[in-house]
Amino acid sequence: MRLNSIKLTAKAKKDISHRISFSLWSGLLKKSGPGILCVLAFFHMSTAQEFETRESFGQYYEKYKLQGSFVVLDGKSGKYTVYNKEQVSHPFTPASTFKICNSLIGLETGVIRDENFVIKWDSVKRWSESWNKDHTLKEAFKNSTVWYYQELARRVGGERMAYWLNKADYGNKDTSGGIDMFWLNASLRITPLEQIDFLQKLYKQELPFSRRNMEIVKQIMFIDEKDGVKLYGKTGWGFQDKLDIGWFIGFVETKDKVYFFANCVQTADEKHPDFLNARRQMALEMLDELGIRKL
Repeated sequence: MRLNSIKLTAKAKKDISHRISFSLWSGLLKKSGPGILCVLAFFHMSTAQEFETRESFGQYYEKYKLQGSFVVLDGKSGKYTVYNKEQVSHPFTPASTFKICNSLIGLETGVIRDENFVIKWDSVKRWSESWNKDHTLKEAFKNSTVWYYQELARRVGGERMAYWLNKADYGNKDTSGGIDMFWLNASLRITPLEQIDFLQKLYKQELPFSRRNMEIVKQIMFIDEKDGVKLYGKTGWGFQDKLDIGWFIGFVETKDKVYFFANCVQTADEKHPDFLNARRQMALEMLDELGIRKL
């Protein structure tokens, strides 16, 4: 059954959502199998959220010769604006966007004390010159320093890492790819919509971490401010199914609103000339088109 073939009024969807009991859904699941989960997801999203598809965003993916999807959530109205709706529920490796969650876990477990906590460089020279030195948490987040977060994860350990991923309900919560690799092209997966949900819970301080630690992570996510509009975010770059996967996720604070966004791009061209810049730049251009943030 195609979800986009279901047409119900908002009142009807709300009534159905409230009246169908858990036992009935359980029975449907047993009889219908996994397919009914799509219907469940449809009713869950439709009763509380409004989705608008913005086909014009396709021009940015064409401009940068990339495939992908974009999601923006208006935190005040609950309205979602999406491009490529079919993909926003598809799981991808989070790559370095996991540094948001990894930072929270490191702080909550006491492995790192604050944004100024230093982990000594191991003297192994890596491809990014900015990585080849001691780093604080704040510097490692800004430089997207992989070795810092790998060492942080090793200090947290597999058992505690799995515990906190489950408690925070992060993506598929799969750490089987190895304690210092599971978010890097390995077992962990997250969808663009799940990224939005995690960001919203972080902003509202609804994650299972202390308010102090969530505030620290919010501050290290800060990128810039222009005309009173603040941008927070994190990029990511990984590999999955023979594709380069790129992310730029975050939120924008205006005077009276906050918008959460996730841009996920893919290419099979491993020599794409502008991949690293495009994942962020095109997101800013789409936010500009929506009038959320001017470039």
